[in-house]
Amino acid sequence: MGATADKVSGKANELAGKARQAVGDATDNNSMKAKGAVQEAKGHAQQAKGEAKSAVKNVIDKA
Repeated sequence: MGATADKVSGKANELAGKARQAVGDATDNNSMKAKGAVQEAKGHAQQAKGEAKSAVKNVIDKA
């Protein structure tokens, strides 16, 4: 997966995780809140991976 795809997937997972946490808060469902937090963390990691790929590409392009 390319850097942009990682960033987009990461943002989507982050937003979905936040939404899942909000639903968990509204319904007092701790399991859903926890799953949302995990999904949000996964999104952050995917975005970081995309940023790292972009940084490596920029270094290679400058060489």
